[in-house]
Formats: sequence, structure tokens, C-alpha cells
Amino acid sequence: MTERSFSLTHLIREPRRRVEGRPPLLLLLHGLGSYEGDLFPLAELLDPRCFVVSARAPLTLQPGAYAWFNVQFLPHGLRIQPGEAEASRQLLLRFIDEVVAAYDLDPERVYLMGFSQGAIMSCSVALTEPEKVAGVIAMSGRILPEIADRTAAPERLRGLPFIVVHGIYDDVLPIAYGRASRNLLAGLPVHLTYHEYRIGHHTSPESLRDIAEWLTARLDGPRRLATAAPAADEA
Repeated sequence: MTERSFSLTHLIREPRRRVEGRPPLLLLLHGLGSYEGDLFPLAELLDPRCFVVSARAPLTLQPGAYAWFNVQFLPHGLRIQPGEAEASRQLLLRFIDEVVAAYDLDPERVYLMGFSQGAIMSCSVALTEPEKVAGVIAMSGRILPEIADRTAAPERLRGLPFIVVHGIYDDVLPIAYGRASRNLLAGLPVHLTYHEYRIGHHTSPESLRDIAEWLTARLDGPRRLATAAPAADEA
């Protein structure tokens, strides 16, 4: 864990493979009730050129359990605290600038990788401030309707790469949320890759393989891609 002063507590892992110039940033954002160490081991499975930062959400639910915003799971759907979600979005924008400057990273290659509530925050940041982000890995999440009026203009979003992965047996954020995210993103000029898996609210070797291949392809290619119909793979 770092000892410098940052907006968010976090873990870091330096690149396992040297690159010319400043390394890309892979920012990991955990889910509701988890902590910064949860996704951190996944970094070993992903492209070794990345400087990995795994951030702790700002709200404490209990010792060792944190959240980006509070949420209630009600019979008719989810109820969030939109003010908390917006505060966390703003905090992440500031934190990205802090870590890019502090660790001398490439501001043009900032990739967000979030699970569940972390995926929600990744999408919120990218869709509202797309110039900050080179790509999004959204695992088992959704897109908040509350950001609709903050979503960037189409010309700013054009070609921004997203990969959305979701389990068809997810009993926390059901597959309907993944498909709704797919449909929303497909209506925007982003470059979307979408996969479903026969899993619940978690990752799998197959989903992580697809994510790893996607990330390496993005690092090897242009920052923005030609807008295309989503590459869909339904289980």
C-alpha cells in the first residue's frame, strides 16, 4: 500500500514487462462490500505491461467492507443513493489524475476494470468523461440511469472501447442488467464487445481469458476504434 497522500487508499503493482515511454494504467474497482485486495490477484492474469492500481471505495460499510455508494435491494428493483454515486464518480476522476501524475503513467492509456458496483462506476466515469479513459472492462455490472443527463456527446464517445461480461445465472445483478447495458451501449458510437457466460455473480477462467485478450488487443492497437455493431456472445 502506498504511503503518499491520495484521494483513495489503494494497492499498486508495477509492470512485469518494461515498455517504452510511460506505462498504461489499469485501475481496478471492486464491488459492494469488498475491498482493494479483492480484484488485485487478477492483475497477474492480465497484460504485463500495465501499471495496476486497485482502489478502495470511500464508504465504509464495516471493517474490511467498502462501497462506492449505498444501495437497497428491493422486490421491485434497486434503490441507490445518487448523491453518493456522483461523489464517487467525481472522486475517481480526481484519483485518476493523482495516480497518473504520481506514478508517471500514460494519461492516454487509462483502462478501468470494475466488478459489480465497480463496473457501474467504471461505466459512469467513461460515459461522462470519455477523454479520461482508453477503455472499460465492465464485469457483472449495470449502467446507472442517473448518469443519462451527464453522458457525453456522441462525438466525444466515438470509438471508445467497452467490454461487458455477465453471467446468465447472476442472482445479484441479473442478466437483464447486462443485456440492458449492451443495448444502451449499442445505441452509442462506442466500440462494444459483449459476452455472456453460464456463471453467477463472479468471474470465470473463460471470462478472464476473454478480458485478457481484449486488453492486450487494445494495448497493441489504436486508442479509439471504428464504431461497429457489438461483438456479442450469448451463452
